[in-house]
Amino acid sequence: MSVRTHGANLLRAVALFVVAIVATGCAATPGRTVMGEDRWEDFNRGVYKFNDTVDRATLKPVARGYQKITPGWMRTGIGNFFSNLEYPITIVNQFLQGKAVTGFEDTGRFLINTTLGLAGLFDVATPIGLDAHDEDFGQTLAVWGLNSGPYLTLPLFGPSTLRDAPSRVVDWFLDPLTHADIAWEAEWGQRALDLVHTRASLLSLDATLERTYDPYGFIRDAWIQRREFEIFDGNPPPELLDEEFMDEEDEVTEETDTGDTGDG
Repeated sequence: MSVRTHGANLLRAVALFVVAIVATGCAATPGRTVMGEDRWEDFNRGVYKFNDTVDRATLKPVARGYQKITPGWMRTGIGNFFSNLEYPITIVNQFLQGKAVTGFEDTGRFLINTTLGLAGLFDVATPIGLDAHDEDFGQTLAVWGLNSGPYLTLPLFGPSTLRDAPSRVVDWFLDPLTHADIAWEAEWGQRALDLVHTRASLLSLDATLERTYDPYGFIRDAWIQRREFEIFDGNPPPELLDEEFMDEEDEVTEETDTGDTGDG
């Protein structure tokens, strides 16, 4: 299938999404990513152990080697390139979320970095006031009002939710690399390099994670809080934060009351 046919199919898919959101209307309140809803914890912990084993045996050593042999300026350029390559995902989801102004700004950022930035190797858009954003279809579903459902750890992919996991498929189809007319070896070579680069950028966090009492719980809670900040563009309403605090406080109170015999 040609690149033109892929592009036409992608445009039709985007058009259907736009029609759907216009027909149903935007939700007044974005869907929540629920703290503490880990009904599949046993399964999730098993998958986490599997992912951790694979990471320690393969990805982490490769990332360390990559970091050791690759100069900092080169890693910066590689990171810029992959961020720019995947930026159409953010652009499409900005429009699907009804953020037209930001969507056009992000389109300008992508075009400037692709041309003046030499295929995105250099970030020339940020210094002129076009800041980077990060949107995906999971966030779009949240903006449309769909709650996260249970927390879910995916094999090899890591933290997610019942809402966000299937959304990866939509984002995969929005990724320009999926529709590029290049040899499969080149495509998956780029994806592998992107994965190794991303892992290398997280190496500095390994020591902190190893010091935690429960690494799985730490990653789960940190990911859920980060997801809320992403959905609300870094500004979750204060009442939502208060609600989370009160829910946790109620759980502690209930546990204390249950353990009280009443025999002073």
